[in-house]
Amino acid sequence: MQNIVDFFNGLVWSPPLVYGLLAVGLYFSLRMRFFQIRHFKEMIRLMFQGEKSPVGISSFQAIAVSLSGRVGTGNIVGVATAIFIGGPGAIFWMWLIAFLGAGSAFVESTLAQIYKQNEDNQYRGGPAYYIEKGIGGKIGKIYAVIFALVTILATGFLLPGIQSNSIAGSMTNSFPMPHWVVGAGLVLLVGIVIFGGIKSIANVATAVVPFMAVVYVIVAIIVVIINIQDVPAMFGLIFRSAFGMEQQFGGIVGGMIAIGVQRGIYSNEAGQGTGPHAAGAAEVSHPAKQGLVQSFSVYVDTLFVCTATALMILMTGMYNVSDGGDGFIVDSGVYQESPGGERNYSGTVAYTQAGLDNAFHGQETFNPDFVGFGSYFITFALLFFCYTTILAYYYIAETNLVYITRGRWPIMKTLLGLMLVLSAFYGTVSTAGLAWDMGDLGVGLMAWLNVIAILILQKPALRALKDFEQQKKQKGSGKFAIYRPDEGEVKNAGFWHHDYPERLRQEDYQYPGEDIPKK
Repeated sequence: MQNIVDFFNGLVWSPPLVYGLLAVGLYFSLRMRFFQIRHFKEMIRLMFQGEKSPVGISSFQAIAVSLSGRVGTGNIVGVATAIFIGGPGAIFWMWLIAFLGAGSAFVESTLAQIYKQNEDNQYRGGPAYYIEKGIGGKIGKIYAVIFALVTILATGFLLPGIQSNSIAGSMTNSFPMPHWVVGAGLVLLVGIVIFGGIKSIANVATAVVPFMAVVYVIVAIIVVIINIQDVPAMFGLIFRSAFGMEQQFGGIVGGMIAIGVQRGIYSNEAGQGTGPHAAGAAEVSHPAKQGLVQSFSVYVDTLFVCTATALMILMTGMYNVSDGGDGFIVDSGVYQESPGGERNYSGTVAYTQAGLDNAFHGQETFNPDFVGFGSYFITFALLFFCYTTILAYYYIAETNLVYITRGRWPIMKTLLGLMLVLSAFYGTVSTAGLAWDMGDLGVGLMAWLNVIAILILQKPALRALKDFEQQKKQKGSGKFAIYRPDEGEVKNAGFWHHDYPERLRQEDYQYPGEDIPKK
């Protein structure tokens, strides 16, 4: 299995994808005049605007669901893995892909809103929908089905194992229990929620993700304060390493960029095609609103949470850096035992746990028998982050299943749920390397298909931003922006052409504080 996964990963994560993702993010940022800076305040305001309806969730709930998918093991274990493979400089490339990736996130999420539709009395949207409607014809339909099938495979089977493997690893570091026990408990917790639909998942995500993200960043700030004298040197190390100016890491620049982009994409998911599913479920009066909100979620994920992890690891020196073979460029002695009992020196949750134990308990060298605040805190942070990520994966897989079946054969949803929980259980008892490689394959396949699609379909999204900015300028606030696309310019956007104009005539759907003019 490992050899098969390695072979396909080598094809998928080739230089064209790695550098292509950077280029696409830069292209969209330039086309939209670096909107991620110009509209930063607007992103935050729109996130809390609170529009919703009986069939749609609010922007805040949508970003919570998106963050539940984004903020997970990639933010804790993925950062450690990036440092292990690419050294401290990999963090810079994670930052860069997050900043530029906001452009890709805006386009894909805005397209999800433009081409969303009402199915099963709830909004459904995402790449499969905008590929079919935006490209049109048989080519669009076939392309959309391929994306939907790949996404069901990735989020329903390949990706859950990464999250559950990280939960099991952290739990067994802190508590003496077998991995299968962790897996059984996780199956129960996931199964209780996933069959409640998007509103159930959104309620859990809204309650858990913002709270844990804030607490996690606060703990990182405390670590920074404790080690404040080391801050300039640490940032200097990151930037020097990123461009090969640090002699120690000069020979791994290529791998550093690749792993930084790869882990950055896995963490913030910009351009991957997962975020648009939650974006399409939101109730907004203009697609660009949700595009801006989803762009902000990329910042939260990488610039806040991933940076918090990097600070805790690098400032305490609790990390290893591989030389590409069996040796180490940096060897702090930190390791984690795998399910089989062997020592695993790759980037794992043990780095972050050891870093916190170093900061709060003075454990300057790795002691596998010591379990302190760091171990317990990271264990519970991973439990909540990874749990909500698995829930988000189910919703994404379900949305694509509904797209393919058109709501028929409800038994397929049950089978999908069973496949996902079995995948999560398998992840708890498998090796970390195989779990991550399978997840990387799923992410790469989705990214290839989605990036090509948003490049083809970019015009409606770019026009939507321009329309939003014009209305904001005329009315003094983007709060009052209403999307009324011309049917000749934006085809197959049935919701905005027919359903939404009808809803504007119904007072029941007036948004709080808005005086929406009737058309």
